[in-house]
Amino acid sequence: MKKGWKQVKIGDLGKVITGNTPPKKDPSNYGSEYPFIKPTDMDLGRRYVTNWEENYSEKAFKKYKNSYIPPKATGVVTIGTVGEKMFQADRYCFTNQSVNVVIANDKYDDDFIYYLLKINLPKVENANPGTASGRHHVSKSNFCAIKITVPESKETQRRIASILSAYDELIENNLKRIKLLEEQAQQTYEEWFVRFKFPGYEDVAIDGESGLPVGWERKNLVECANLVMGQRPKSEFYNYEEMGLPFHQGVKDYGFRFPTNSSWSTRGNRIAEEDSILFSVRAPVGRINIAIEKLIIGRGLASINHRKGWNSFLLYQLKSIFYQEDLMGGGAIYNSVTKKDVERIQIVQATEEINSQFNNLSSKIDKQIKNLTLQNQLLKEARDILLPRLMSGMIDVNELSVDIELDMVAEENRKYNKVK
Repeated sequence: MKKGWKQVKIGDLGKVITGNTPPKKDPSNYGSEYPFIKPTDMDLGRRYVTNWEENYSEKAFKKYKNSYIPPKATGVVTIGTVGEKMFQADRYCFTNQSVNVVIANDKYDDDFIYYLLKINLPKVENANPGTASGRHHVSKSNFCAIKITVPESKETQRRIASILSAYDELIENNLKRIKLLEEQAQQTYEEWFVRFKFPGYEDVAIDGESGLPVGWERKNLVECANLVMGQRPKSEFYNYEEMGLPFHQGVKDYGFRFPTNSSWSTRGNRIAEEDSILFSVRAPVGRINIAIEKLIIGRGLASINHRKGWNSFLLYQLKSIFYQEDLMGGGAIYNSVTKKDVERIQIVQATEEINSQFNNLSSKIDKQIKNLTLQNQLLKEARDILLPRLMSGMIDVNELSVDIELDMVAEENRKYNKVK
């Protein structure tokens, strides 16, 4: 073991808390101001949770106040998506029983613990002893007993965390900018296609039967777009060395596995084209994104291409539909939708002139979003190359200039943030 490093257990890092789910049969347990973060609220590879479905009530807070976790605590999913999902709290919050949370003691840096647990996610996954139900489950005792290697110096921990955090802070800033851009386009869509205040609307009459401006019509999605439903590949088609098309299982996965260029992976009915619309058809249903490259989609995804190239127009209409219709209503986050469900989706087709005007406007925003997304992908790759080297002591962080590292990250930010 490298000098200055030691082996400890996760339970030695601080207090470990397992979350709770207040009984659903009592609605008074929910609805107040205390965030309740569950694995379905966490995004793969993202440090913070910015949106969540439910809050504890005052009643639930009083009952479970001992499991109220502070900012900077790190939560790791230990039931279900074990070895995949985790987050660091950026506010006081609660979690459910699928999450074990580590609150650092005074020997360890909070941010360092986040990266320490991130690099040790495979150990968490392998700590599953197997259950009768077959559901992946790592008990609290098994989680706490996992052995990990840490630097003895808290200052070394801080330096490691500060370098890695520089990347994550840029990634988070870009995600916030992406959200603002999406909201800008969505607001324009609502103004034009919901309130019908589009350019020249003063001179357009409303059809009394359809309730749409004259010349507009409703169509089934498949009448004007090409639909591709993803499929599950056979294990023999995975290959980590031969670089075929990236394979995505979810809307926010970016090429983490590469199937071979086999007959399975090159068949067109599994391929989403660059700039096509991806949306999730399995929990959580209705997440939407633009494909930043040509890729193969798994069974949790569908891809849509508008036949006239109006993908930006279609993107924001689908977002509006998914957040209003039954596809996203009630407990739909636990459901899935079929090809027939997708084929039944109706969209509004405006006149070609209005469709094109909106598409030209929103596609400029989508281009900025794509550039920011590509930048984040590069930042993640750079961070993930550094992560194991820093966390194993391979790189002596005391000889590494944090200022130089931050300058490198800032340069990446300037380079890829240009709108072309």
